[in-house]
Amino acid sequence: MNKSYRNIIAAACLWGCIGVFLKLLTAAGLTSMQGVALRSLVGCLFYGLFLFFTDRPSLRIHPRHWYYFFGTGVCSLLFFNWCYFNAITLSSMSVAAVLLYTAPVFVTLMSAVLFHEAITPVKVIALAVTFSGCALVTGLFPLGQESIDFHTIRFGLGAGFGYALYSIFSKFALRQYSSATITFYTILTCTIFSLPLSGLHTNLSALADLRAWAGAFGVGVLCCALPYHLYTAGLRQAEPGRAAILATIEPFVAAVLGVFLFREEITGYKLLGMAAILGAVVLLNIPTKGTRI
Repeated sequence: MNKSYRNIIAAACLWGCIGVFLKLLTAAGLTSMQGVALRSLVGCLFYGLFLFFTDRPSLRIHPRHWYYFFGTGVCSLLFFNWCYFNAITLSSMSVAAVLLYTAPVFVTLMSAVLFHEAITPVKVIALAVTFSGCALVTGLFPLGQESIDFHTIRFGLGAGFGYALYSIFSKFALRQYSSATITFYTILTCTIFSLPLSGLHTNLSALADLRAWAGAFGVGVLCCALPYHLYTAGLRQAEPGRAAILATIEPFVAAVLGVFLFREEITGYKLLGMAAILGAVVLLNIPTKGTRI
């Protein structure tokens, strides 16, 4: 497995930990959208300071390239979070999560058009296996357990599409900038637009709770700045479609943490789904002719 794929899988593993820290933010009295705003704010501050002292040239961009970061920060990061939390509100986390993981399908289709990335039989099989695995892990399957209305589907697919846009905009931005630059300005742009929408300023009393600070550090640094840096770095050499499928190891990690940290029920369906997600990752890493792993 090459370094690009390792970076992408590591990023997905860190994203899978987000539920642990979001529980701390919720316990402190913050809403989901306030958690999103705090996540981007803390990530922006920490990552910005890190680059200021270690890689100051990464903070320089040309103003005419603003649309790259509007794309990654607002059209992707902020939009998919907004859609995702709406889907959760209207239905459940399991339904929203499965709809969110339609993202690899969007990435694969857009990459075929924009980057002439081949849609191979291996990718099609991997897409089907990962989507089925996500449905099993999140508990959506067997069918009949959840009712899904039109608005839930609309927001869920919107979340998947917004999530997919990060890979697309980042691939274009990587022609001009480093992964560090893209990561910082993505989070900064998301922060600028999410803070006024979240109403965080009306709930500052929640920040007096130590759980809010611990959760903020976790979601901002460990589950935002670091994984986005790793994922974007991985995109430099990896195909966006393959990267998006590899990133679906996130619900596998979330499921494992749920079982061991929160004593969530583990079923045969969940185990089968976890095995399916891992199987798809292994499938994508089998060397093929002309591919270096």
